[in-house]
Amino acid sequence: MRNLLSICMSMTLLFSGVPVEKHRFPDRPPLPKEDMEEWVHEIIITDEYQFKPLLEKTKSFSSIKVNHIYKHVFPGFSVAGKRRDVQMFKKESGIKHSSPVATYHASVEESVPFIGGDKIRSHFDKKDHRLTGKGVKVGVIDTGVDYTHPDLRRNYKGGYDLVDGDDDPMETKGVEGKNTSHGTHVAGIIAANGKIKGVAPEADIIGYRALGPGGMGTSEQVIAAIDKAIEDKVDVINLSLGNTINGPDWPTSLALDKATEKGIVAVTSSGNSGPMVWTVGSPGTSSKAISVGASTPPMTLPYITLGFADRKIQLQPLQGSIAWKLQKKYELVSAGMGTEEAFPKVKNKIVLMERGQITFTEKAIRAFEAEAIAVLIYNNTDGNFSGSIDKELPIPVASLSKADGLWLKKQIKSQNNVVKTSFQQVTDTIASFSSRGPVTHTWAIKPDVVAPGVAIDSTIPNGYEEMQGTSMAAPHVAGASAILKQAHPDWTPEQIKAALMNTARLLEKEDGTLYKPYEQGAGRIQLHEAIHSETLIYPGSFSAGMLHHQDKRTEKRIKITVDNQSDEEKKYAFEVPKNMKGIQWDLPIPFKVKPKQKKVITFAMDITPSIIGAGLHHGNLFLKEGKNRYHIPYMYVIEEPDYPRIMGFQFGKGDKEDVFRYELYLPGGAEEYGIVLYNPDSLRFVTFLDWDRNVARGLVEKEVNRKEQNLSGIFKAVIFVRKAGKEDILETEISFEDTMIGSH
Repeated sequence: MRNLLSICMSMTLLFSGVPVEKHRFPDRPPLPKEDMEEWVHEIIITDEYQFKPLLEKTKSFSSIKVNHIYKHVFPGFSVAGKRRDVQMFKKESGIKHSSPVATYHASVEESVPFIGGDKIRSHFDKKDHRLTGKGVKVGVIDTGVDYTHPDLRRNYKGGYDLVDGDDDPMETKGVEGKNTSHGTHVAGIIAANGKIKGVAPEADIIGYRALGPGGMGTSEQVIAAIDKAIEDKVDVINLSLGNTINGPDWPTSLALDKATEKGIVAVTSSGNSGPMVWTVGSPGTSSKAISVGASTPPMTLPYITLGFADRKIQLQPLQGSIAWKLQKKYELVSAGMGTEEAFPKVKNKIVLMERGQITFTEKAIRAFEAEAIAVLIYNNTDGNFSGSIDKELPIPVASLSKADGLWLKKQIKSQNNVVKTSFQQVTDTIASFSSRGPVTHTWAIKPDVVAPGVAIDSTIPNGYEEMQGTSMAAPHVAGASAILKQAHPDWTPEQIKAALMNTARLLEKEDGTLYKPYEQGAGRIQLHEAIHSETLIYPGSFSAGMLHHQDKRTEKRIKITVDNQSDEEKKYAFEVPKNMKGIQWDLPIPFKVKPKQKKVITFAMDITPSIIGAGLHHGNLFLKEGKNRYHIPYMYVIEEPDYPRIMGFQFGKGDKEDVFRYELYLPGGAEEYGIVLYNPDSLRFVTFLDWDRNVARGLVEKEVNRKEQNLSGIFKAVIFVRKAGKEDILETEISFEDTMIGSH
């Protein structure tokens, strides 16, 4: 298993755990001794003045090799070497932080007009140029760019390949099963200029290939790409990539913060792990970047109903599938995982299968060969998912949430299995797969905004294709940022972010209630309104942090900047929020801001936690100016929230014979955690692989020797973490065989 640590100001690794029901465990073993065996890859962040001496110091360790030197994002570098040497090196004074290398994967036509992109092209900048992004450099950090595509070749202005280490950031081609198209699709949404028109069709595209074959890469490569983009002085960077690490201080998030400080508008996707809370991942957790969730442009979506049951289920067609256009009633049949040798009789029926064990494509092919009429695949974890099939089939394939899939399976058993399809026009809903915030530890609101991310048609090598995900939403915002930069070249990244957030449209659910701020941020972007915004308010959202139930009445003071961009003096006034028990606002009286001037406004929230109660509390504060009404999302937390106490687990072969390694992330630390092994067949207790208590927040990384613990074969592993009265459990299988690596 490859690991990388980064030397940045403060970075931590998060994984997404799946809490299950309470588990009873045997008595705990004694606390383990510290294990000091071997290591693989790390990123090191140093004190500014110790950077060069520490870089030189690496030469005194025979196994340590420096992989990347970061010049701009922070003083630091990444190294590879024996764990014992790296651990010794990390004790050197001047090292501020280290983190493992994380793995990343690459998570128009109708959507561009929907955000106002078409209207803007008839507007002009101060130099009398049409607003098309002309002269603005947009860095696309992704799988590369097919710069030979007829819609992109005029916009492409060079780049760099961080995977192969050369000046040719072309998409991966000619590698069976590993070819990529993601970066080209993203680049087309930003700046396609041919058959398809992107948001900013005359912006310059600078390609940075940080993800290689199969769309996989590491935080080491992504940070190096950000560093290169800073060096190349791009105006905007787009990162439609991510992992499940919900931490504010992970290296890629900090690198984006630094890029923003250097004057670059940094845009990143929030992730495709929704709809649960706490699912936004790094770098979408960056405090200064613009984190983007996915909304739906105007489109018609299929829904199914079963018999007389009063339940309407939305279907999400998989990428690469034909549209779901079934008109008749069809019988629904369950086929388990789709792996059984005796596939059920499904001719002219809809097949329901659970996600897992084999690919979506393999499931669809099995159903097609059995003459099924359509395929439904339901998730094996909470929420829906955004997937794809890589072979054209004449039957539709769609995804479902775990809850909907299990309900359908239950209906099949009760003989209520006749499916009817209906269609509904939807607009401005939050996609179920779009990751939600807030951010652990800081309790910051993420995403910042949402943009169209469902069924987005854009460029791919040798053609065009619809894709969906927050990966498609982020480049809408990157393109919009390029337009704003052309229109207002003197605006800072903070001002551009404010313009997009302040003028965004707040979105409502079907029942008329607003989506929560940590679901939609400030809302769906409106480029036309952002361009013409004469008032900028930043930050565009705020968090008052965490309080505890026993706390007395607490005052939280908040500062915002009101920036009058117009040529006239403006008068502003806060709307008095509705009365809420336990919270009082101390807002300033109406105030004026002179033309082209800024004013820092301070106000206070008086919060009495014992009256309000535990949970995530949120709303919108409104500031009025003439006919304009601006909203500022806010939130605060009472008591330790219900975030997953364990955000993931990885297990794999170490660097020495008989040595295996594991990692897990504790977003709030742990009063106690342990890894219990069971026989996978009899479920009898075998041993504790590890156990500890009073563990600090952050990444836990250990090594175990299978011979010392007399372990061989495959085990069921139950990882438990307890913190603040909540216990979460993650169950998976791990193998102590040399050829297998398990992760969850």
